[in-house]
Amino acid sequence: MITPVTLIGGGPGAWDLITLRGARALAQADVILTDHLGPTPYLETIVADFGGDLATIEVIDVAKLPYGRSVAQEKINELLVCYARDGKRVARLKGGDPYVFGRGFEEMIALAEAGIPCEVIPGVTSAVSVPAAAGVPVTHRGVTHSFTVVSGHVAPGDERSLTDFDALARVGGTIVVIMGARHVQAICERLVAAGLAADTPAVAVMEGTTDGQRCVRATAATLPAAMAEAGITAPVVYAIGEVAGLSLLAGMG
Repeated sequence: MITPVTLIGGGPGAWDLITLRGARALAQADVILTDHLGPTPYLETIVADFGGDLATIEVIDVAKLPYGRSVAQEKINELLVCYARDGKRVARLKGGDPYVFGRGFEEMIALAEAGIPCEVIPGVTSAVSVPAAAGVPVTHRGVTHSFTVVSGHVAPGDERSLTDFDALARVGGTIVVIMGARHVQAICERLVAAGLAADTPAVAVMEGTTDGQRCVRATAATLPAAMAEAGITAPVVYAIGEVAGLSLLAGMG
């Protein structure tokens, strides 16, 4: 008997920022495939709060560590299909939202091709919630009416990049970069070279929403050096725009 798979967005890190629907699905699962980010370390608490027992659930770590150990996406897809075909209730727990740079739709496609139904439970994306945790709204009336979220996992100019950083420098609004710790120098230099004011306020938030949250404030030109000096590394979200410099927010994070 084939059972549906549940694709769950686990939120930005704090265990209680997962949705109620997502937590309930975890408690009802037979198998949970987990990522590195999100509330994975708190599975026992989440499952117990919704009447489950983690000791009865098979938990499989399929994390993709940045520039480190990684489980191939094809293997993850295979596990999802195999467990579902065995009649197991499978929960796929991903950090943030499954469809915001989470490769969730790739897993949905693999399941659909195998004839397996899948429910998607959205999650709170770090692109918005992590700046908010440091007191930074990505939009604010009278300051900016837009924000753009980009992945920084490849540098500007890399043939794999699908982002027009030159256009991004001119579009206005707030620029939010996730997965961009390694290439912050190249990204900031490209944005400034393309016309973004060097003194545009910027903020970087590491391990946002968790007890380990750390924050550094700078400008588009000085952000890389400020992050290096403060020891800000992945996982980090940085936002560049006028909202990062609102005086009311000074000292938060």
